[in-house]
Amino acid sequence: MTQIELDVTGMTCGHCQAAVTKTLKSVPGVQDVQVDLQTGKAVVQGAAQPEQLIAAVQEEGYGAQVSAP
Repeated sequence: MTQIELDVTGMTCGHCQAAVTKTLKSVPGVQDVQVDLQTGKAVVQGAAQPEQLIAAVQEEGYGAQVSAP
C-alpha cells in the first residue's frame, strides 16, 4: 500500500472537504483518505494511481496536484 499526498485547491469550507474526501474514497484502490481543509492537503493510502486521484478531484471542481517531496 502506498501513500500519496496531494495539494488540493479551491476548498473553502467543511462541505468542500467532505466532497473531496468522498470523491477520493470512490476511486478504485483507495483504502483511506485524510483531507485537511486548513492546509489544503489530502493524504491518500491505497493502490490508486496519482493521475486517477487528480482526475477525480478535478471532476468534482477542485484543483489537485501531487505535493512536492
